[in-house]
Amino acid sequence: MFIEARTKKSPRQAGEALEKAAKERKFGVLHVHNVTETLTSKGLTFEREMYIYEVCNPFAAKKVLDTNPRISTAMPCRVSVYSDGDETVIVTMKPTVMLEMFNEPTLRNVAQEVEEVMGEMVREAARDE
Repeated sequence: MFIEARTKKSPRQAGEALEKAAKERKFGVLHVHNVTETLTSKGLTFEREMYIYEVCNPFAAKKVLDTNPRISTAMPCRVSVYSDGDETVIVTMKPTVMLEMFNEPTLRNVAQEVEEVMGEMVREAARDE
């Protein structure tokens, strides 16, 4: 259901590595949500450092949206990067799993291709240097 990797990098370092890996694979980072900062600004205590990256490949996105615009509710792909003890977790939901909700078998190959690249990005971002 998920693509996940762990690293000794800080969440910020892992996020920077994720951005680099995404760019190298023609995925854009559309937005980065600093969850910790947002919750803290609302007066809440949130001890974990957490970022959510919205990433997208425009060519894959167009194919998906041309087929079924409702899939836009599950786009762009989100990758969470957060602290977990002395490690950082990098995790995303598998596009093939999300696609099952929309009953679009013609998009299976697109979802599989995106999933393979997302896996590469997550693993590369987690690679300790």
